[in-house]
Amino acid sequence: MSNDNTILGAIEPELVDSIAFSRRDVFTRYAKAAGIMTSAPLVLALASNQAFGQSLPQQVTDTLNFALTLEYLEAAFYEQGNKSGVIPSQYRSVFRTIGQHENAHVKLLKGVLGSAAVAAPGVDFTAGGKYADVWENFDTFLALSQTFEDLGVAAYKGQAGNLIGSKEILTVALQIHSVEARHASEVRRIGLKFGWDGAFDKPLSKKAALAAATPFLA
Repeated sequence: MSNDNTILGAIEPELVDSIAFSRRDVFTRYAKAAGIMTSAPLVLALASNQAFGQSLPQQVTDTLNFALTLEYLEAAFYEQGNKSGVIPSQYRSVFRTIGQHENAHVKLLKGVLGSAAVAAPGVDFTAGGKYADVWENFDTFLALSQTFEDLGVAAYKGQAGNLIGSKEILTVALQIHSVEARHASEVRRIGLKFGWDGAFDKPLSKKAALAAATPFLA
C-alpha cells in the first residue's frame, strides 16, 4: 500500500500494514453486525464516521436522522406485527424477512450517525384508534404495511439531493431505497395488486413524509 500524503506514512511500514488490516477487519465486522452487504470502500467510509468520530455535514445528519425515524417506525411495525399473530402462516417468512431488513437499516443508520442519532419515537399503529384492528385484521395490517413501504420509497427519493455531496452515504441510501421498493412491490403482490403505480414514482418532501407518518407517532 502507498503511504504518500497520509498520517500513517510516518509510521513504520510493517505497523501501517498491521493497522490497515485491523481497520478492515473492524469495518467488515461492523457491516456484518448491521446485516448489510456492501463494497469495502463504502463500509470503510461509513464505519469511519462511527468508529473514528468524523463529523458529518449538518444537512447529511438531518437527512439521515429523518431516514432513521422512518426506519424506526417500520422496524417497530414489523416487530409488533410478527408477534401479534395477525399474519397468515404462508406470509410469515416474508414479513419476518422484511422486519430483519428494517432492523438492519436502523443499525446501519445509527452506526453512521453515532451520538448524533435520534432516539426511537413512541409509536401507535392504531393511529389513535383509526386502525384499531391492525393486529387482528390482516387486511388492515397489509394496508398499513403498504403505506409505510410506499412512504419509505418516496421519502428516500425526496431526500437524495441532500446527500449528493456525500457520495458514499448517497450510494448506501440508494441501496436501502431499492430494498424498500422491493418490499413495497412484494406487499402489493400479497394484496393482489400490481407492484407499481405507473412508469414513474413521485418523491415526497420531508414535510409531506412526516405529515404522513405523524398519526402513527405517539
